[in-house]
Amino acid sequence: MARSRSPSRFTPQFYVLRSNASRAGVGYRRYRATVTVPRIGVSVDLVILTVRAGQLAALAWRRDGEPYADMLALPGGFIRLDEDLPAAAARVLAERAGLPGEPVHLEQLRTYGYPDRDPTRRAVSVAYLGLAPDLPAPDQPQMSWQPVSALTRMAFDHARILADGVERAGAKLEYTSLAAAFCRDEFTVAELRRVYEIVWGTSLDPRNFHRKVTGAHNFLVETGEVTSSGGGRPAQLYRRGSAVLLHPPMLRPHRHGDDRELP
Repeated sequence: MARSRSPSRFTPQFYVLRSNASRAGVGYRRYRATVTVPRIGVSVDLVILTVRAGQLAALAWRRDGEPYADMLALPGGFIRLDEDLPAAAARVLAERAGLPGEPVHLEQLRTYGYPDRDPTRRAVSVAYLGLAPDLPAPDQPQMSWQPVSALTRMAFDHARILADGVERAGAKLEYTSLAAAFCRDEFTVAELRRVYEIVWGTSLDPRNFHRKVTGAHNFLVETGEVTSSGGGRPAQLYRRGSAVLLHPPMLRPHRHGDDRELP
């Protein structure tokens, strides 16, 4: 019976080297090259953000085993041999996060691979950022929505991944139409403004904001309907337009100067 080969090594290959001495007739030298491939776990971790109870919230699960027992972590899981990264992210969202079929915008955030990020193994994490409107409580008992401001200590390097995700979300709101991903299908300008204020952590002038978002090409589309759910004057309802990039962009006041002239 043939012996199985270890999956952690390539088959040795023999190479022939010919030096100047060989050309002179001295002969050839042979050497064997063996490449050892380290075994590294590759996982997908999700930064799922939404607005709940007037706060930016992230989905987190409480670990029930070592390492980091009883600490909060981002939902994640190891990639299977027969799936690619987007499929793994979608599976983790449905199975681990407990949000199958929910309207979550997912995009790859970045990769984390420094050697000491997991005390039990050499592991690489491919993080995904997810944005969604107010989502229901997940059906997994260990999973819950937590205010981002409270997640300062997390298992592994997940606090750093979360911070990177929040920063990416804030940047995306400046130059893309993804702020509408935090809203229902139809929304008011005031509701959209509240999304910007919560994600950016700053108050915005209502008039300037209204002028900017309604002036951005194909950002918002009027539905022709109004709502008085806020208790004040009826407000126009909008839905997300076809724009992907915003022109002009919605720049964060604290990064770009005088907020009196910005939304």
